[in-house]
Amino acid sequence: MSDFTPGLIIGLFALLTTLIVIAMLALNRFLGNFHRRHDQEQPFESGLLPSGNTQHHFAISYYLIAAAFLIFELEAAILWAWAVSYWSLGAPGVIAAVTFMTILLLGLVYMIRKGSFNFRT
Repeated sequence: MSDFTPGLIIGLFALLTTLIVIAMLALNRFLGNFHRRHDQEQPFESGLLPSGNTQHHFAISYYLIAAAFLIFELEAAILWAWAVSYWSLGAPGVIAAVTFMTILLLGLVYMIRKGSFNFRT
């Protein structure tokens, strides 16, 4: 067996990985012939010059709905894993799943009461 502990091996791996990434970025910067030109940073619209304002403003409710979707999609994935091992978990597993669903239900009620799902633009 070697004298290296798992923590030391992981630390050395993280250090080596970080050094390789930094070296690759530095080589790219120095060897890449990078020059900023204004004409290359302009958006390309079928050979025409850009016209009008390209910034669109979205209501914050769209982002809140997207965040809620991600949270409840993750909940479905976690509950799927719980359902697969339902019989082996026993009563503690059921209590943990009910607690998990209750916390998420309280979060949903909070979001509804705060008006996160009102579609006003």
